[in-house]
Amino acid sequence: MSTSEETKVFIENRDIPWENMGNGIKRKIMSYDDRLMLVKVEFEKGGVGSLHKHHHSQITHIESGVFEVEINSEKKVLSAGDGFYIPPNVMHGAVCLEAGVLIDVFSPMREDFVK
Repeated sequence: MSTSEETKVFIENRDIPWENMGNGIKRKIMSYDDRLMLVKVEFEKGGVGSLHKHHHSQITHIESGVFEVEINSEKKVLSAGDGFYIPPNVMHGAVCLEAGVLIDVFSPMREDFVK
């Protein structure tokens, strides 16, 4: 198993600080190694995850709230318990309609999140 000093075997939410990303969004990098990353993202109502793309595969679980998710120019409103998959290099973004939390999983890990 490839590990780094950020790899946590037991991930305790209370021990991980929030990072303010601006625009009504904050995140916690829960754990990662070079192949996989788990990130929690909290949105205020109206928070916008701007359209972007990256070479990582991404799966997101909606822990709470309601989001209008756009993937490859297709939009869908999703809520707590739903999820979505984003293939590498596909444009995507989200608008928070009701305050909530997204749980993102990336493969490989997002190097740009830890620099």
